[in-house]
Amino acid sequence: MKVYYHQKHDLLYITLKEANKVRNERFKEDIVFDIDKDDKIVGIEILGASTYFDVKNIFTVTIEQEN
Repeated sequence: MKVYYHQKHDLLYITLKEANKVRNERFKEDIVFDIDKDDKIVGIEILGASTYFDVKNIFTVTIEQEN
């Protein structure tokens, strides 16, 4: 899992799984899910992230799952 915050655009993106082809489905006005060909959520985009989180404590992180 990767978490990325773009300060200039106040955008938080969470990558749950790498996928080449995705479609976007708007969950709420400012939350968009990226969905893969198997109908699994592979990413979450949050527009206006500072309305949901204290963004001064957000930084880019990568978390890898152990096998």
